[in-house]
Amino acid sequence: MSTSFRALMGACAVGALATSAIAETTITVATVNNGDMIRMQSMMDDFNEKHPDIKVEWVTLEENVLRQRVTQDIATKGGQFDVMTIGMYEAPIWAANGWLVPMDDLSAEYDIDDILPAMRNGLSYEGTMYAAPFYGESSMVFYRTDLLEEAGLEMPAEPTWEFIREAAVAMTDKDNEIYGACLRGKAGWGDNMAFITSMANSFGARWFDENWQAQFDSPEWKEALTFYLDLMEEAGPPGASGNSFNENLTLFNQGKCGMWIDATVAASKLTDPNESVVADKVGYALAPHKDGVSKNGNWLWAWALGIPAGTQNEEAAKTFVEWATGTGYIEMVADKQGWANVPPGTRTSLYENPEYQKIPFAQVTLDSINSADPNNPTVDPVPYVGVQFAAIPEFAGIAGQVGQEFSAAVAGQQTAEEALEKAQDITSEEMEAAGY
Repeated sequence: MSTSFRALMGACAVGALATSAIAETTITVATVNNGDMIRMQSMMDDFNEKHPDIKVEWVTLEENVLRQRVTQDIATKGGQFDVMTIGMYEAPIWAANGWLVPMDDLSAEYDIDDILPAMRNGLSYEGTMYAAPFYGESSMVFYRTDLLEEAGLEMPAEPTWEFIREAAVAMTDKDNEIYGACLRGKAGWGDNMAFITSMANSFGARWFDENWQAQFDSPEWKEALTFYLDLMEEAGPPGASGNSFNENLTLFNQGKCGMWIDATVAASKLTDPNESVVADKVGYALAPHKDGVSKNGNWLWAWALGIPAGTQNEEAAKTFVEWATGTGYIEMVADKQGWANVPPGTRTSLYENPEYQKIPFAQVTLDSINSADPNNPTVDPVPYVGVQFAAIPEFAGIAGQVGQEFSAAVAGQQTAEEALEKAQDITSEEMEAAGY
């Protein structure tokens, strides 16, 4: 073999290695530490096999930390992430700022029209979807059927808050560490404020009137917050001011909750005998309403995957988003872990599937999602869109501060009246400074 031929072959080999190195794209995905996202990471062998040219690195964070990190990164064009787990609050606001890549050129196989209208609309801006829903949720009542029966009570399909309080007190046995009402108390606009705002809606309260004036000094807010605090004191677990979704999920699965009102997505975790000691004793009902008030206290949310504008890896990021939020992923989870464990609340085809219809919580989840109306979230008219949030840029900061005050009230550090007075002052000052 001639020297020149060897040189040529060597150059080709080096070129091939260089091409191979260039062909592999690394994307960084920021996500929340909820169960379905952890499950997605365990399913990555399928993605890696189908897309060996794309390497996925994960940054998995607690909910409040995730929101802070991705918001800071996208607002400053930091470029740390190629895919971000965001929700219905961020998607339209960030899209209006030009911060997100539109999801308007996904493949025909992805079937964007199959996405439930409530989810697609909530993640859209001016008719274009800017984040793809990984799972969708509302909120509902989870309850121990055995404890409710022992109390001599029967859960209505649409319970009132008055019934919830009666049942919670009856099921509470603090000596044996059973608490009738496990509710969010941890401060955060997406933690305690998601629950409290949704609950307040069902009492006739609202964040703002039609002129953007704060309404925490209203009798409806006083009644709602007082009811919540009294319920937490009478029937809540100790340390409730530090509990949000994951903490209450653990308490319920340990058999320490009579009732838990939270995200519908929790249902699969509660009915898994590998995770829950009460898996065969769980019932479901729509989120409560106040007697005489037509609004239920349930929210509407999607954890979705968005791609920040300016990413250098847009094509690879979209490939990942299609894989994670497509029908093929749902079918793969069903095949490997059963239909009860698929990401819920995103696709019409899932709720038309006869196998999924057998899941005991499937219909109540869909009914909860369909009953939430972000365009008319309150009894009286409001100038904002959103059920458990107001879709304005200032809301996250304001609600974060208000959430601290309400959490302090749960901890017994102040009264409902004191917390509401501070909430009124915080909100009024921030909205005035923002030009409302």
